[in-house]
Amino acid sequence: MTAFTSTASKADEARGFGAHRIVNSRNADDIRKIAGTLDLLLVTVNVPLDWKAMLATLRPKGRLHFVGAVLEPVPIDPFDIIMTQQTVSGSPNGSPLTTAQMLEFAARHNISPQTKHFPIARVNDAVKHLLDGKARYRVVLDM
Repeated sequence: MTAFTSTASKADEARGFGAHRIVNSRNADDIRKIAGTLDLLLVTVNVPLDWKAMLATLRPKGRLHFVGAVLEPVPIDPFDIIMTQQTVSGSPNGSPLTTAQMLEFAARHNISPQTKHFPIARVNDAVKHLLDGKARYRVVLDM
């Protein structure tokens, strides 16, 4: 498994989650080094990246799949995906069956979400935490 991050401080966390390789998503040389090595690139971000370089990380017949809502057009040259038989796809979430299978897999392998909890009375602190860029993964408000 390869993890992409723009923050070097998340490398150890990514390894803890099972990543064998860490790639800086903002470093063209790092991305170029893994060209043609990935079967699937699951995009969870909502920020623009070098999409041509990201697509180049895929092997022939690889898939670039979006689950993050990138808020601007993603430029993809059809010739690039035709010649490599790559696929670009996206989905807002899985089907009920896929979601159930994912939860079963997570339970079987003791995978749990990484969350930071705030009591509802501290909602302003939670929002400040988010706006200050301190949120790691998910922030949860508890009633």
